[in-house]
Amino acid sequence: MKKLLVVLFAVIGLSAMAQNPKPFIIPELTEWTGAEGELQPSGRVAVKGSDKELMRIATVFAEDYKLLTGRDLTIVKGSGKAGDIVFQLDKKATSLGAEGYELDITDKAIATAATTQGVFWATRTLLQMAEQSNSGQMPKGKAIDIPQYQIRGFMIDCARKFIPMDYLNKLVKIMSYYKMNTLQVHLNDNGFKQYFNNDWSKTQSAFRLECDTYPGLTAKDGHYTKQEFIDMQIRAEQSYVEIIPEIDVPAHSLAFTHYKPEIGSKEYGMDHLDLFNPETYKFVDGLFREYIEGENPVFRGKRVHIGTDEYSNAKKDVVEKFREFTDHYIRFVESFGKQAVCWGALTHAAGDTPVKSENVIMNCWYNGYANPRHMKEQGYQLVSIPDGFLYIVPAAGYYYDYLNCQYLYNNWTPALIGGERFEEQDPSILGGMFAVWNDHPGNGISVKDIHHRVYPAMQTLAVKCWTGALTQLPYELFDKQRKELSEAPGVNELALYGTEQREVYAAGEVKAGEELPLEEIGYDYTICFTLEGAAEQKGTELFRSANAVFYLADPESGQLGFMRDGYLNKFNYRVPVGRKVEIKIQGTNKVTRLYVNGRLQQELAPLTLYGTMTAVDYTYDPNQNGFAPIVYNPSSKMYYQPTLVFPLKKAGEFKSRITDLKVYNYLKQ
Repeated sequence: MKKLLVVLFAVIGLSAMAQNPKPFIIPELTEWTGAEGELQPSGRVAVKGSDKELMRIATVFAEDYKLLTGRDLTIVKGSGKAGDIVFQLDKKATSLGAEGYELDITDKAIATAATTQGVFWATRTLLQMAEQSNSGQMPKGKAIDIPQYQIRGFMIDCARKFIPMDYLNKLVKIMSYYKMNTLQVHLNDNGFKQYFNNDWSKTQSAFRLECDTYPGLTAKDGHYTKQEFIDMQIRAEQSYVEIIPEIDVPAHSLAFTHYKPEIGSKEYGMDHLDLFNPETYKFVDGLFREYIEGENPVFRGKRVHIGTDEYSNAKKDVVEKFREFTDHYIRFVESFGKQAVCWGALTHAAGDTPVKSENVIMNCWYNGYANPRHMKEQGYQLVSIPDGFLYIVPAAGYYYDYLNCQYLYNNWTPALIGGERFEEQDPSILGGMFAVWNDHPGNGISVKDIHHRVYPAMQTLAVKCWTGALTQLPYELFDKQRKELSEAPGVNELALYGTEQREVYAAGEVKAGEELPLEEIGYDYTICFTLEGAAEQKGTELFRSANAVFYLADPESGQLGFMRDGYLNKFNYRVPVGRKVEIKIQGTNKVTRLYVNGRLQQELAPLTLYGTMTAVDYTYDPNQNGFAPIVYNPSSKMYYQPTLVFPLKKAGEFKSRITDLKVYNYLKQ
């Protein structure tokens, strides 16, 4: 009998082992039942039914599949044959919700959803499976994948650091690949005046959208045309990502008071609009109206963010006026058929004036500004974006430079807002977001640096907002395997080439004007070459990409140097005329180093700059039954970053000779 039991348990164990484990997908599948064996795709995609959007999705899937695997797919109509990937709608599958899907992989791979959005998310899962397979095979089994939260998002501050449209479009692709469905674009803001000689008139500010109502308001150092912004939203819609544009008033509004000084607050600072001035309302009404009125408004989506964070609460009448202002703009955007989104501030601005809450979304970022339980009781729909967990402020020395992804993965879901934990899938909590705030204009941070911080956070938040408390894979495995996935089909913004340390490119000689097969190489990298120096004019380039230039002779002083995002960084080294030297350049997310003949010539490392002011704000103190001053000092230091993702796409018109070029994807000694 004992022998029989041993044999029985062994058979059961082998049978269990034969079942395919849950495949690695970001976000993790919420349910998986493994079967035995693998499906070898036929190279065909079958679209069942006549839905035009389903056919478009199949076309996008085939294009993305080719980008990731190099293999072509043929699209046909019908129920498919053995080996086919089948897309179908079942509008009766209401249990899958608006975004869920079922993936049944047997002799065919059948993706079923109640909506086209659900089918689209299924294609992202199929693509991730495909790129992790050498021959495209898929593990047999069944997935039922339903998001735990409906808003899974990211907010990017484009005001204090201009973010080019090209990057926003790539960002949408990345978000879509990981089923993140909401991008909030923060269109106006300003720096802190302590870094601008304590002078509001000199302090950086920007409104990043083309504006006809107020000619001259649009930032001159970078902005989006209306058509660019519309086109970006259309592309995002096609990837099932919603764009929420944000115009932030009545604080963070220095761009508007620079344009129209009479609407600025003389008492609380020119970054505050004067809430007691009727001209303020006329101005802001006109601004919002330009983008939300008409049959084809610039803000195409169903939601518009009206800001309303961090206004002074120094006096009772100010608080009441702020509440009136908030209520006015909630109702104003609603009058144009939009749903209002706002920052949580109504605990900070507790008062008597009613503020509409029905069908209003509130970003809960700090419980002292908006107690989430109180906001829930008042009827707001909440988005969890707690600053203590989810705020990236690059190289600022406060909040996070990089999010603590391990902690978030193991401990956070959108049900945790600050110190308040709600039940999972509490109906008042729509979902979660994280944010990048570019608080320190002038600190040298590049878009590449921002992306380096965003990407691991994006992968992590994708899991925690979709799978929530159902996440099962240990973080260590997640962190290892996530690096094997692409950022998105056709996107390599990090400019990485594999996870194994290796030489990724070599050339015996680089000719002037030559194009190389690599656009650039990302952190951590090593570039080596032999330089036979000739006299070079200032501004002579060694290499250029779409994002940066490396100079043999920089435009100002004729030294080796580089420029990206408008920042020029120089090494204290000139091309030695008539001599041959070995050059090595290394770059990390913190420093850029120059070696000459094997010796460190110079390391460009973060440089500390100092501000000159501490601002005073006020907060309500219930123990004193009044308003007490507090010190609000976001930072008195700024850390300038001299980083470089090295450009390689095109050689410059140099006279020197460049030989034995080698590009490594690691810090080679």
